[in-house]
This record gives sequence, structure tokens and C-alpha cells, in this order.
Amino acid sequence: MGDPGRLWIVAERQTAGRGRQHRRWVSPRGNLHASALLIDPCPPERAAEIGFVAGVALIDALRAIAQENQRNASFTLKWPNDVLVGRAKLAGVLVEGTTLADRRLAAVVGVGVNCAIAPEGLAYDATSLYEALACEVAPDALFAALRLTFDAAVSRWSGGVGFSGIRADWLERAAGLGALMSIRRADGAREGVFVGLDSRGRLKLQRADGGVELIEAGDVALASA
Repeated sequence: MGDPGRLWIVAERQTAGRGRQHRRWVSPRGNLHASALLIDPCPPERAAEIGFVAGVALIDALRAIAQENQRNASFTLKWPNDVLVGRAKLAGVLVEGTTLADRRLAAVVGVGVNCAIAPEGLAYDATSLYEALACEVAPDALFAALRLTFDAAVSRWSGGVGFSGIRADWLERAAGLGALMSIRRADGAREGVFVGLDSRGRLKLQRADGGVELIEAGDVALASA
């Protein structure tokens, strides 16, 4: 199945792009739509770490593009897989995987970045690189940077051996760390202070009673400033 290395597929536009929980992802020309195929990147039980690796790599690529264009912007990661500028969503990462017949993991890392166009009419604020940096950024230029930063992050991660370093890098880029947030889950809402990630990447939410709950999945909403 596929390329045993790091095969990338890039599209000018997508007609059926989607994000987490099968939500629609608007994919017009001028934005970046790219997917990396990884074969046997780690033991299957460590697959959830790949999203954090990709998030760190994406922030590094965005920082490189901003520096290249002599612009300043603060890019942050909202758990588990959104890139924000301020409180507006700029990009998303979606990782999907399957176990092959020989028990190896095959994972696809999808990355969508609003380079030129931010969708309208969403339930949340969205932005683009054009708005954030006040200059045009070609998807090809961002992709060239992402290929380098992704390879570097995957190498640092080393199939899970280096996840503690990736986790530290992710937290350095985290949105809302130390602040109040709410999390919508199928079994009800949670509210508390985001105090970190555990060794598996689960969000650590400190409740009002002082207890810490580990969150494996949910939709995060940052508290109003």
C-alpha cells in the first residue's frame, strides 16, 4: 500500500474536503490542501501522537513563511489540531489511520491552510495568511516549507521515542494554556483550566474542585478574553 517513505499528495482544490467528525472543509483554489502518507511510522498504539507532530511542523512552517516575508504573526495550536491567529482559525490537521494486513500502521496526515481565502458563514471565526501577514503567500511556498519542517518533526519524534520533546514543543505553541476553557463532548460539557498534556497527549483539565480530568476527545472553546 502506497509509498513506504513520506509520500505527499497536494491538490489545487478539493470537492469533498472534510475535517474532524466529518465536518465540511472549504477547499478553494489559492489555499493549501495537502496529505502525507506514512507507512509504519510508529506502533499503532502511538498513532494519536502523529497529530501533535504535524501541528508542531505546521506552526514551524508558518513561522518560516512569516520570517521570509518579514512579517510578524502569532500562530498557536488549539487542542487537538487547529491553528489559530488570535482566536480565528487559520488551518486544521486531520490524521486518519488503518492497520495493514501485516499489522503495520498506515496513516494519512491531512493539512488544510487558508492561504488566500477564509471561509465565511461558519460557527467560528476564520482567517487567512493573506489577512494575518498582509501579503500574498502561494500554497506552493508554504508547502515547500512544510515538507522540510514535517520531515524534521517526524525525525525528532522518532516513532514515539521523542514524543516528550514534541509534546514540549506543542505546549510552547499552545493556545489557552493556563486559561479557562470549555469542552463539548458526547457525554456532556466540561469546563476548567487547561494545565497541560499527559504523556499520551490527552488534555489535562483542572476542574473547579481542584481535580484534573484527562480529555481524549472533544471540541474546545477558549474562554472570552
